Amino acid sequence: MESRLERQLKKGVLEMLVLRLVCQHPTYGYELLVHMDKTSHGFFKVKEGTLYPILYRLEDDGLIESHWQQSDSGRVAPKKMYAATKAGHLALKEYLDLWKRFCEGVEQFTSEEERENDGANGQA
Repeated sequence: MESRLERQLKKGVLEMLVLRLVCQHPTYGYELLVHMDKTSHGFFKVKEGTLYPILYRLEDDGLIESHWQQSDSGRVAPKKMYAATKAGHLALKEYLDLWKRFCEGVEQFTSEEERENDGANGQA
């Protein structure tokens, strides 16, 4: 079972991860779900009820666009494909820069604590 902290951390980065995948190549919802689950070894096993609101927000913000794609054979149901816009690519760069700064900031706290613990362990 996920802790509250784990849920909050995941919620905070899902939009960035989804945008990154859509920026890599046009894709559809189910493909995103499978890719996120597989790439993260199950850590980002996202439900449809979580993914689609993210996609809709990204689309409302003009960062991605969607269109229906019909299969060539016509035997498969159409898929709603998502592709990044120019604004989406620019936003992703900003998100990744922010993420880098965030990780560096957190690292300052965690490495400080490790140094304090090492100092305390050395004194014992």
